[in-house]
Amino acid sequence: MITIDDALSLFLVQLEADGRSTHTIGQYRRHVRALARWLAVERLPLDVGAITHEDVATFMTSSTARCRPDGVPKTATSTNALRTSLRGFFGHCHEAGYIPANPTRLLRRALCSPPPPRALTDDEQRRLLEVLDGDGSYEARRDAALVRVMLGTGLRLSSALALRFEDVDLVAREVTIRSAKGDRPDRLPISREVTRVLTDWIGERTEGALFCSRSGWSLCPRHVQRRFRKAIEAAGITRAASPHSLRHSFATRLYARTGDLGLVQAALRHRSIASTMVYARVDGERLRAAIE
Repeated sequence: MITIDDALSLFLVQLEADGRSTHTIGQYRRHVRALARWLAVERLPLDVGAITHEDVATFMTSSTARCRPDGVPKTATSTNALRTSLRGFFGHCHEAGYIPANPTRLLRRALCSPPPPRALTDDEQRRLLEVLDGDGSYEARRDAALVRVMLGTGLRLSSALALRFEDVDLVAREVTIRSAKGDRPDRLPISREVTRVLTDWIGERTEGALFCSRSGWSLCPRHVQRRFRKAIEAAGITRAASPHSLRHSFATRLYARTGDLGLVQAALRHRSIASTMVYARVDGERLRAAIE
């Protein structure tokens, strides 16, 4: 007998050994623990080998699976992520020999389209930068440089925060990306505008984290997300937005300018064009112009 908690611990070790990201590992942990808590409340067996496909189906119809902690129904894509986590966990348990059969073998993902990307409009970008530029503190100037770099390159927040001064080649107009999704190091060309922003920000400095605290410490994503949220509120932007919205804004603008999904895919370093297709769906004005 192996409990679901013990099986989860072994599964998380395997994910780490496989080089999965901390974000992915955290999502698996949250989703499987949600199932474990539900099983305990329902007084169902916590032996991972005793969980049936009926138990999994009943869990997926429960409010625990279908609603957020505040009671708001989850989106279809969020529920699909939960299905994927459970399938991955029980698939591992079956392959590892912990259970005789996979109770998620009948579980299917719902058919749904991905939500439109949360890109900032040109006006929202302008207002956000005005807020940051209006504050002369070191932190605001750093945040403004970071926002402009992300808007001009489409870098993920984790990749931008991992940049060091020595990764920037202002002459060649390139940056070396050492922390990217899948741990794939890369070199990224940058525009003249981004080069100007980086030239002003770097000044005479030559080493250390490019975007750091006043004392030189590297920034953690959560700290940046909190500061970004405050800046968004100060700019009067009321809809949901995050630092990842800057990546969406870059991609949306690039596609609107070029109409070339392959180019957007290359700029975002997407492995599959399917990940880039979401930016084609948001351009309804191009369709309207084409059929008039």
